[in-house]
Amino acid sequence: MPVIHLTDQPLDYTAITESVRDPAAGAVVLFLGTVREFTAGQQTEHLEYEAYREMAESSLKQLADEASARFPIVKTAIVHRLGVLQLSDVAVAIAVSTPHRAQAFTAGQWLIDTLKQRVPIWKREHYTDGRVLWQHPVAVADSAAGQSEAT
Repeated sequence: MPVIHLTDQPLDYTAITESVRDPAAGAVVLFLGTVREFTAGQQTEHLEYEAYREMAESSLKQLADEASARFPIVKTAIVHRLGVLQLSDVAVAIAVSTPHRAQAFTAGQWLIDTLKQRVPIWKREHYTDGRVLWQHPVAVADSAAGQSEAT
């Protein structure tokens, strides 16, 4: 069973990594998505993440199941933080173990790329100039079409 979790607490990425270690796996890859200071030239003050928990957790489970069907994954963990996050905070951790390293890197990249496209987790970016921008993975391409709001 994959580890799937949404939390309001800081992520313990050491524990997340350890949760996928297994004698059958020769490789473990951990991806950490962190809050960066600049996005498209705009200085970030902080981020907020929101989700309809049951739907997002179900989507994450489906994602983990699909990854296991595509790649020789031994174990998977996907943990996403919700709430207000400051610069450098870890927003998402994805850990996978596979028999060999190339498989682990490929599976980990597929998981984060697909999570950002499919999972209903919304990000609200607060910029230092006072602007606020809501983003959802599907809507990122549409953000220039007026999905921002001023505070």
